[in-house]
Amino acid sequence: MVQMNDVRMVYGNTEAEALSGVSFTINEGEFVFLVGPSGSGKTTIIKLITGELKPTSGTVHVNGYNLERIRKREIPYLRRTTGVVFQDFRLIPKMSVYDNVAFAMRVIGAKEREIRDRVPYVLELVGLENKAKRLPREMSGGEQQRLAIARALVNNPSTIIADEPTGNLDPARSFEIMSLLQEINNLGTTVLVVTHAKDLVQLFSKRVIVIDDGIIVSDGEGYYDED
Repeated sequence: MVQMNDVRMVYGNTEAEALSGVSFTINEGEFVFLVGPSGSGKTTIIKLITGELKPTSGTVHVNGYNLERIRKREIPYLRRTTGVVFQDFRLIPKMSVYDNVAFAMRVIGAKEREIRDRVPYVLELVGLENKAKRLPREMSGGEQQRLAIARALVNNPSTIIADEPTGNLDPARSFEIMSLLQEINNLGTTVLVVTHAKDLVQLFSKRVIVIDDGIIVSDGEGYYDED
């Protein structure tokens, strides 16, 4: 579960608020879109959820962790509960598809037997089971994003945060990626998608949280009007 209650965020010594009294709850197993114009506060929300920032005031709870009080040594454990998918993929160019995913398990100390069992399952889930030996540069943009999703999934997080996951893809590949995220959600994983893709938001008819100038301006099902 992700819960923000009256969160205010001010950077440095400025008086400008990145977030002004933001409150929402994303329950376990939900699929939610977070939308809004550039500079509206979406990135700040992601950084708060992943523990990169602490709020100036208000409370943030993520998967059982209180992020105002979280200790530095607890942050890696928090991040194991949240997988993040980035617009620019952030793959390791010289590693194969298999090793890009396996690396995410190795950094948390997983045993090689666990890696051998888990990685093929996740690659099959995202439709890359036949491309385990490929390098990222040998793949299309859509395939690279599927690989990024596999890496985010491999440690079995309870929550996936996808930050503009279709920003570099054409409409057909964008639909495929969003459909994959929906499939992952159907398996029980909570999914938060940050996006500007108005057509996709309307097509998938999920809960939509709209933020503008650091304030939640609407929170409802299946409609997003950027105007």
